[in-house]
Order: sequence, then C-alpha cells, then structure tokens
Amino acid sequence: MTTPNDETLSPEAELACAFYQAMGLTKNFYFSFLQALDQKYEKNESPSIAENLKLEQLLKAHDEGVKAFKAAMTRVEDPRAREVLLNKLSTATSTLGTH
Repeated sequence: MTTPNDETLSPEAELACAFYQAMGLTKNFYFSFLQALDQKYEKNESPSIAENLKLEQLLKAHDEGVKAFKAAMTRVEDPRAREVLLNKLSTATSTLGTH
C-alpha cells in the first residue's frame, strides 16, 4: 500500500512544489537581509537608501513568489494530487524547520 509520501506528484503539483520552494528562498533572503539591517538599528545606525530599496525589492520578490504559488495551487484540481502535494510540502517544511 502506498502513502502520499510514496507517490509521484502530478505535473501541476510539481509546478506548485517548485513555486513553494522558490517562495521559501525569497522569504529567507528577505528575513536574512532584515536581520542584517536590525544589527544596524542595534548600533543606532540607519539603513541607507540603497539598503531600503533592496529590502523593498526582496519583499516584492517574495510577494510575487507567494502569488505564483497560490496560482499554481489553484491548478492542482485533483483531490488526490492535492493531498499528495500538501503532504510533501508539510514534510519538507517540518524537515527544514521553516514556516
């Protein structure tokens, strides 16, 4: 008997999975840069205009990634394919320790 972890993702689910992974990367880039800026704040320094622009660009990239993932998820119409995908994403998230 197979479990959702053992099953292959449908093409639509594969695409959604790829967008989910990309979304995780953009989130990590954004928060890493935000943490670097926080160190400036702790030293009573302010971010430069360039740093603020970069932060804005990183947030925009993440927002676009979220939208792409949501759109890809709507294309996973088959309930079983969706279950397999969500199980895979859940397992990947708990393994990576991300939210």
